[in-house]
Amino acid sequence: MPRAAPGARARARRGVRVSRRAGSGPADVASRGPEPGLAGLSHLDRRGKARMVDVSGKPDTVREARARVTLRLKPATLRAIRRGEVVKGDVLGVARLAGIMAAKRTAELIPLCHPLRLTGIDVRFALDPARSAVHVETAVRTVDKTGVEMEALTAAAASGLAIYDMVKAIDRGMRLTDLCLVEKSGGRSGHWVRG
Repeated sequence: MPRAAPGARARARRGVRVSRRAGSGPADVASRGPEPGLAGLSHLDRRGKARMVDVSGKPDTVREARARVTLRLKPATLRAIRRGEVVKGDVLGVARLAGIMAAKRTAELIPLCHPLRLTGIDVRFALDPARSAVHVETAVRTVDKTGVEMEALTAAAASGLAIYDMVKAIDRGMRLTDLCLVEKSGGRSGHWVRG
């Protein structure tokens, strides 16, 4: 790989963008401050490259997000969960812990998420015999510089997957459906509720 000229290295140390010849590698070495994203997407720079958004200048605020997912399963499987007859043990207890753990590790799973100081994580289940389903709803809270939507969604997905894992021996045809954000509050964009 060709080396940058001494003047270019000095400019890079001062935070000035350094361009290289075509085919020699990434064009951007460093830049001052955040760049506006491509087409309004903050996770993309002007050239469409993925980047982690710099939130250093944003104030810490209270933020909350709720998400849900539905697990569709056989009526007999739902009965076994409700009666505590699953060989592996407490299905919903394990799924609740899976959701809590997943929320805390979201930044390790989703590449451009910021690690956040979570202040609360709730995972709740509603057994729905009429639709032969388990509805999972999560709520995640923080006092930080960015929102917790991804943490709530990750918690819901992991909880649903944990239920699947606990009962797959008796019902491999289960389906996780309708994973979605239900509500978020806090931050510059304010309050949002799914219609």
